[in-house]
Amino acid sequence: MSSLSVYIAPLLVFGLVVFVHELGHFVAAKLCGVYAPVFSLGWGRRIFGVKRGETDYRISLIPLGGFVRMASRDDDALAGIEGAEADRGSLDATPVRPDGVPASLWDPQGMAPFGPKPVPANRWVENKSALARVFILSAGVIMNILLTISVSSGLYYTYGNRYVPAVIDSVVPGAPAALAGLRSGDRIVSINGEAVRAWDEVIARVSPVTSGTVTFVIARGSERVQTAITPQVAEAQDPVTGAPRKVGRVGMMVLDSVVREPVSLGSAVARGGEATWGMARNVVAVLGGLVKGEVSAKNLGGPIQIARTSVQAARNGAETLWSLIAFLSLNIAILNLVPIPVLDGGQILMVLAERIKGGTFSMRTREAFARVGVLAVLALILLVTFNDLRSVFTQ
Repeated sequence: MSSLSVYIAPLLVFGLVVFVHELGHFVAAKLCGVYAPVFSLGWGRRIFGVKRGETDYRISLIPLGGFVRMASRDDDALAGIEGAEADRGSLDATPVRPDGVPASLWDPQGMAPFGPKPVPANRWVENKSALARVFILSAGVIMNILLTISVSSGLYYTYGNRYVPAVIDSVVPGAPAALAGLRSGDRIVSINGEAVRAWDEVIARVSPVTSGTVTFVIARGSERVQTAITPQVAEAQDPVTGAPRKVGRVGMMVLDSVVREPVSLGSAVARGGEATWGMARNVVAVLGGLVKGEVSAKNLGGPIQIARTSVQAARNGAETLWSLIAFLSLNIAILNLVPIPVLDGGQILMVLAERIKGGTFSMRTREAFARVGVLAVLALILLVTFNDLRSVFTQ
C-alpha cells in the first residue's frame, strides 16, 4: 500500500466497523417505524453532514464511535454522550427554530428537532413492542457479526485456506520427540487416531496432554511409523487470555512455510462462520479473564492502539487489514452485549426488565440507570486511553 493509504487505514477500520453497527440500529428503527432524526459517525458536536428526508447524516467531533438518535423519552439523559445540547435541539415541539439548530437543517414542515411539528406518539421507541425494541437494540450487534462473517468468508475465498503443514523441521536433542526417533522432514499424519495436516492441529492435540502418552503416526517417505510419546510438562501462557497454564511439549520445530489451499464459495462461507465462532470464543474468554482477574486491565487498548495496529496491518497488506476489521467488528459486537447501561446489552436488559415488571420504570430510575452507564463508559475510555499513552511513551 502507498504511504497515504497506510495512514488512512485507521479511518477505514474505525469508520467501517462503526458505520455498519449504527446502520443496523438505523435500518431496524426505520423498519419498526421509529423516528430517527440523526445518524452520526462520532460523538459530540456536529462537524458537517447532509440532511436527507427526516434524518441528518453527520460526522461529529469525537471519532470514538457513533450513534443513531431516536425519538426516546431518554433523549435528555443521552445528550451527554451523543452531543452538546447547544447544537442538539429538543424533541419537544417548538414554533420557531432553536438557536442551536442550523438553518440548513430546519424544515418548517418537519418534526422536532428540525421542525416545529411534534413527534407522533406512534414514532416513539417506547411505544413500540418489547420485541421491536429488542430488535432495534440488537441490530447493530447483528450487523457487526454479519460483517465479520462476510469479511472472513471473503478472505478465505480470495486468498484460500492458509495453514502451516504438519512437517517437522527439527527436533530438540534429548526432548521426547528426539527420544522417540522423530526426524527432520517427518510428516505427522495423525495424533491419537485423529488425522492432522496443519501445525496448529498438532499443537491443539499435544498441548492439553500433561500426563500419559500421545500416539503419533509419521509419514517418512513411503513408510508409516507409529510411536508413543510422553510429553514434558511446561509452563506457558494462554495464547488468548495470557493466564499461566501447564501444557504438554514434545520438542519439535516446524517448517517455516505456508500453504494456501483454494476453496469454493460454499466452503469459504463455512470457514468464515467457523472463524467468526472461534474469534467470539476468544473474546468471551478474555472478558471472563478480566472478571476473574486472570487478564490485566493494562492489556486493554483503545483508539490509539487500534490506529497503530491499523497502520501496521495496512503495511502488511490488504489481507491483514481486512482480518483486523473482521476481528474488531466482532469485538464491538460482543462488547456491546455487556449489560452496562447505555451499551446495547444494558438497554436490552432494561427492556426485558420492564417486560417482566409489566410497566415502564420511572423517569428518575431511567436517568439514574443512564448516568451509571455514562460513568462506566467514560471510565473505560479513560482507562484504555491511559493504556494507549503509556504504551506509546514506554515504547
